[in-house]
Amino acid sequence: MTLTQIRSFIAVAQHGGFTAAARALSTSQTTITSQIQALEHEHGVELFHRRGRRVELSTVGLEFLPLARRISGYESDAISLLHDSGRLQRGTLKIGAVGPFHVTEMIEAWHALHPRMHLSLTLGNSEEVLRDLDQYACDVGVVARAFEDERYETQSYATFPVIAFVNRAHRYAGRASITLKELADEPLLMREPGSTTRRALEESLHDAGLAARIAMEIGSREALREAVARGLGVGTVSQAEYVPDERLCPLAIEGDPVVTHIHVCCLRERRESRLVASFFAAVERCRPIGRPG
Repeated sequence: MTLTQIRSFIAVAQHGGFTAAARALSTSQTTITSQIQALEHEHGVELFHRRGRRVELSTVGLEFLPLARRISGYESDAISLLHDSGRLQRGTLKIGAVGPFHVTEMIEAWHALHPRMHLSLTLGNSEEVLRDLDQYACDVGVVARAFEDERYETQSYATFPVIAFVNRAHRYAGRASITLKELADEPLLMREPGSTTRRALEESLHDAGLAARIAMEIGSREALREAVARGLGVGTVSQAEYVPDERLCPLAIEGDPVVTHIHVCCLRERRESRLVASFFAAVERCRPIGRPG
């Protein structure tokens, strides 16, 4: 078994076919096919079921995939350690984050310390970020909720209140704030169930004996903001992520009963790798003053 075979296997599993895997790895389909066949023949197993142009992981392939991804992650750590005496002069840090707002200042701090390193950023909700950590698709995550799971190492970054926002024609547009009860009575535009802001709001409503009137579920911040601007309902967002818009009016929720907590996290087994540890160190240096986690 070679690392090249493992990379080929992961690429086929991730991209759903040999041709797509070859494009992703900038090689030929013949090379990918030969790598997979050699791996299968060496161990007498079938890693994929071929169904015409489609391929599906076999039972053995499904069991092997997380191990292959772990090996690939260790390879990345080894490369980071060995290149330039492990001084992080070359390599890539992969970050998964719930939004661009907090992670941008973290990236700035890390890049200032390691300007020769490459960085890639993928955005998604907290559940998607944790999934990418598990699958070694990202090295560190920036998520907006606390969680108890021994697989992860977490570091608190900051806490922000959740606010509501309405369009300029709404009857509450001239006010500075809204009560939680008033908010519960409004038609709410919500993100998908995996959204941390949604979870925090629903938990606060439940604790207050209230229930949300969900008018729509909208899967992106941008689309939700546009829907509010068109008067389709009331939106909520972390105060730090609110983007000013002349069509909208932000409203504090009285008493700040709904908050989101920004955390940096990684797989516990990777916390001491130089690549991951460098990001945690940079985050500690740029922690917002007056916004404790």
